[in-house]
Amino acid sequence: MGTVTEEPTSPTVRVRLDLAYDGTHFHGWAAQPGLRTVQGQIEAALETLMRSPTALTVAGRTDAGVHARHQVAHMDMLEDAWRALAPRNAPATNETVGAALVRRLNGMLARTYAQTMVERGLTVPRGTADVRIHAASVVSADFDARFAATGRHYIYRLADGTVDPTRRYDCLWVEGGLDLDAMNEAAGHLLGEHDFLAYCRPREGATTIRTLRELSLTRTSSGLVECRVEADAFCHSMVRSLVGALLMVGTGRRNAHWPRELLEAKSREHAAPIAPAHGLTLEAVDYPDESRWAERSAQSRRRRDDCCL
Repeated sequence: MGTVTEEPTSPTVRVRLDLAYDGTHFHGWAAQPGLRTVQGQIEAALETLMRSPTALTVAGRTDAGVHARHQVAHMDMLEDAWRALAPRNAPATNETVGAALVRRLNGMLARTYAQTMVERGLTVPRGTADVRIHAASVVSADFDARFAATGRHYIYRLADGTVDPTRRYDCLWVEGGLDLDAMNEAAGHLLGEHDFLAYCRPREGATTIRTLRELSLTRTSSGLVECRVEADAFCHSMVRSLVGALLMVGTGRRNAHWPRELLEAKSREHAAPIAPAHGLTLEAVDYPDESRWAERSAQSRRRRDDCCL
């Protein structure tokens, strides 16, 4: 009986994608059957391009209506498939292949977006889309868009003055003036490592302990109020819950100590109110040097069950 010789299999490469999106017409990041999502749109374009399913892992899954100025995801693909993306008569370098993938993905996403808007009776400028890939590059297999991240930066935008209709999709309008001094006082009581159960919609088996590094409000030269939020990681609806609690303080309905009281109660029965999604934008994701990707991923995977209050 003769031996069967298996065809050599192409090794895989890990590809990092840097992207941005307007979350207005998406049902969030995560793919859901029958719904238009950011992950679903990109994975569908990748499957058409690569002729095989491709799964994305993202730095942070955003809710329906939340935007991202800089989101990060990764995927694994066969090295042969990656190199095949190189333009004709061009060397298959990381730079040329990455640029080709970005160009082709954005073209497909723009066509899909235009078709979606036509179905809704709307027209959009040619070549535009509500999700855009900025960069694609091969990285070490130690890179994990989710677990290697050391921090996520969000801004929640508020308008308590003149209503600007051009900001209706990325800014929450609030009637009456906001007391920023009281809101910042309240925010200061929430910084550090805590169990944020009152500010999260917990997922089964997941911890609600997080380290909140920044929570501050400033008024920009245009009059908008920006609430900057940064942490090592966030649990479901945490940023919007933090903003929701601060809004109760800023509008005079609660005192500056109330958000801390919610935190210390660690209860879902008296949870913080959740601010609307559309005012929130993921601004940036932090990663350590490449030499620490594996270490950071291992650290992030360890569940935290205790913290210091």
